[in-house]
Amino acid sequence: MAIQPIGTVVVSTQASSPSTLTPAGTYNGGYKNAQTVRLRIGNGGAGQAGLVGELADAFIRWWCVQGPGSKSPHEAPFLVEWYLGDTTQSLSYLSTGWVDIALTYNEAAEMTLIRKGSAVERQLVFFDHFYIVGPPSNPAGLCPEDSVLDISGKIVVSGNQDILIPPDSTVRPPTRFLTRFDKSATNIKENELFIAIGQVPWALPPALWYHIYPRFPAQALHAASVLQEYTLTDRGMWLSGEKGVRDGLKVYKGKLNLGANNSTLDDHSESDDTVLLNPCSALLGASARDKQLATQFMQWLIAPDGGQKVIKEFVKNGEQLFQPRFPGV
Repeated sequence: MAIQPIGTVVVSTQASSPSTLTPAGTYNGGYKNAQTVRLRIGNGGAGQAGLVGELADAFIRWWCVQGPGSKSPHEAPFLVEWYLGDTTQSLSYLSTGWVDIALTYNEAAEMTLIRKGSAVERQLVFFDHFYIVGPPSNPAGLCPEDSVLDISGKIVVSGNQDILIPPDSTVRPPTRFLTRFDKSATNIKENELFIAIGQVPWALPPALWYHIYPRFPAQALHAASVLQEYTLTDRGMWLSGEKGVRDGLKVYKGKLNLGANNSTLDDHSESDDTVLLNPCSALLGASARDKQLATQFMQWLIAPDGGQKVIKEFVKNGEQLFQPRFPGV
């Protein structure tokens, strides 16, 4: 079966180079007369899941009805553009002024831009959660009681064994792990998990069970489903994915119920839920075109009746995808 790239509202499965950068989505808040782009946002998975569009539309409506735009007869509705990029790409777009806001998932990389002066403000916006998923046939023999590191170890051991002695394809697929290998927050997290058990399967020559597939989250999840491979994804991408994709995979580790025990948001232990927590922060670029509006967007994102309400109410397939930064919102 051929792997066909899929997406939510994406134009392309690859990020554009700066010279050809085009938005993956443009939002008008329902105002068909909106013409001027006043805000540009860089993000990957949450954009593909649809959250960036929901936030953009809600912010435009708030600005025009309740915010500064409602107080001036000269203020017109405007457009917000979303540029598809993983964490590393989105931060690069921010530092070069190609986007005004970056929604990203790596504190160390974000603080580098703050210290450099390329970003002037950083706010925690919401929590996503990583999921380890794989084929229902479970060729690596993962168990519910396995820790995250146990799972990583079993995938390595089984993958190596299947290279030496290939399994009967009529019984089960070989153990393989699909990596986006793209400097995304997901790629960084999976690297951390492998390094924690003393493994670097990407080192030359890469392990034969380590499938390098540099695409965005939706496309990577689709490929893992078709090829029956383990992979690391996130809750937002999982729940917003097509049913056929999810039917071909099973969640082996990850927080399934956001309503159960939210203590991990303030937990500094090394529990599996904490290890797989995926916080998203918004960074305001020093070169933002419309600094006043971009700054207002940053404030609106963390307002309980603003962005936080949108995040809490964002549902796909009957499930809340993300946790607001404040659990009680």
